[in-house]
Amino acid sequence: QMQLVESGGDLVQPGGSLRLTCVASGFDLEHYAVSWFRQGPGEAREAVSCIRYDDESTYYSNSVKGRFTVSIDKDEDTVYLDMTSLRSEDTAIYRCLAAWDKYCPTGWIDNDLWGRGTRVTVSS
Repeated sequence: QMQLVESGGDLVQPGGSLRLTCVASGFDLEHYAVSWFRQGPGEAREAVSCIRYDDESTYYSNSVKGRFTVSIDKDEDTVYLDMTSLRSEDTAIYRCLAAWDKYCPTGWIDNDLWGRGTRVTVSS
């Protein structure tokens, strides 16, 4: 029962901050790259960040670069996405994805493991 579980989504005001958490259970994240994807209403799925376990290299989309930070706690098999200066356009369901033996950014394939998502709403 390999799975990823996201948490931390919430309603926040513009300019606010939030930490999203992606916890892997049933497997070790070693040799995986973990990505954060988001999809808002009527929008395409977008990869916003990624971190590779082995070398901790990272990726950020232009839409979040400078505002979001991805990190990994290897002892806990947990990946975080720290979001600051949040904007209304950051409103989306955020999901994490684990891709075996890939470099960031990973894209996605059928065998990739997805979490079910956590919702972020940025509104006044």
